[in-house]
Amino acid sequence: MARLLIIGSLEGELGAAARVAIARGAKLGHAEGVGAGLERLRVEGADLALVDLRHDVVWLVQALAAERIACPVVACGRAEDADAAVRAIEGGARDFLPLPPDADLIIAMLEAAGAAPRQDAPLARDPAMATLLGRVAQVARAEASVLLTGESGTGKEVMARHLHALSKRARGPFVALNCAALPETLLESELFGHEKGAFSGAVAARKGKFEQAEGGTLLLDEIGEMDPRLQAKILRVLQEREVDRLGGGAPCKVDVRIIAATHRDLLSEVAAGRFREDLFFRLNVVALRIPPLRERPSDILPLADHFAARYAQVNGLPERMLAPLARHRLMAHSWPGNVRELENAIHRAVLLAEGHEIGPEAIELSQPAAHHAATPATANATPTAAPPGQVASLVGRKVEEVERELILETLSHCLGNRTRAAEILGISIRTLRNKLGEYRTAGIAVTPAPGQPPTPLQIAV
Repeated sequence: MARLLIIGSLEGELGAAARVAIARGAKLGHAEGVGAGLERLRVEGADLALVDLRHDVVWLVQALAAERIACPVVACGRAEDADAAVRAIEGGARDFLPLPPDADLIIAMLEAAGAAPRQDAPLARDPAMATLLGRVAQVARAEASVLLTGESGTGKEVMARHLHALSKRARGPFVALNCAALPETLLESELFGHEKGAFSGAVAARKGKFEQAEGGTLLLDEIGEMDPRLQAKILRVLQEREVDRLGGGAPCKVDVRIIAATHRDLLSEVAAGRFREDLFFRLNVVALRIPPLRERPSDILPLADHFAARYAQVNGLPERMLAPLARHRLMAHSWPGNVRELENAIHRAVLLAEGHEIGPEAIELSQPAAHHAATPATANATPTAAPPGQVASLVGRKVEEVERELILETLSHCLGNRTRAAEILGISIRTLRNKLGEYRTAGIAVTPAPGQPPTPLQIAV
């Protein structure tokens, strides 16, 4: 269930927003003021916070940042509160919700925050996916850990949410954490929580993701990127069913089902000494591989139609059908970015389309399909040497320059998706982040991650 915290009085128009969220299946929390709201976020966390503009929204945003609590904040007020709304946005609020609330806008905000409940099964028309969904239904009612594998963008989190919805824990929380998105020190605090004073900035006790998922399911996404020291701690939680908060004196019992996801081959990571073998076998009780989109071609057009209808509704645009030539172009592409790439392409097409249908001119793809085509004969082929002319063009250049150019062009090709870029480059997400940090320090523009605004430097460039 989605977790929504409303800060302000429920007697007025915020109460209407609460009723819309509850009707969508959200789990509602309430606090009268920002102080009480901060305390609830420390203890329980939330996927989204709606805050009445009559309260100090900027103070709350700054307090959350200081305590490293990840929760998007949306300021709520009437149209005449425009000046206060601007101050809230400039102070770090994610968005502004005009009151009285519009139901569709609330739903769109929940979806943007990744908090909207997924009540339907993943869309599947291809036999490969139909077989997988049958396996998911078969194992969902068990308590065993599940390991989801598959390329980036195939929908591992969607499948994890579906598995949770079918399980005996469906009434409990579903909590997801991307292990590649945080440095090791922050990841440990996010997982296990901390006591007041455990480290600089720990001004109050806080539950970690394991405790927040009590009675439900915890998704550890991109677990292959986790540091071996934290892997040992995860193994202990799985064995003992208890967690030790940072700075805590006694362990806390937890009742959580673990779903782990990765785009890496964990057996190869074990052989290379980067992933613990004992943890692998603990997680790999049930293994489910989600096939890439190129292996499930019968799903391409149904997914495209689904995304076209969804983003037309979200953006308040008329629903348009995909023209035959547009459908042909979608089927000709090999979709290296999988479902995520298809979703982004259709979202752009919905915004760019003119007339009564979505034509091929609105379908903007990262590269021509021929550049990505991967047949069974070539997908695992050994890379060949570059043509002599291309090698000659590199002579005289420093290795660091060539490496930097390769990394930045790959990141741009992946539209800022760090995980996908690291996969293509064959390096860890941690190494990629370190390289990008060096480039920024040197004043070099770096493609922002999806959903992040460009920095002033990048705007200037």
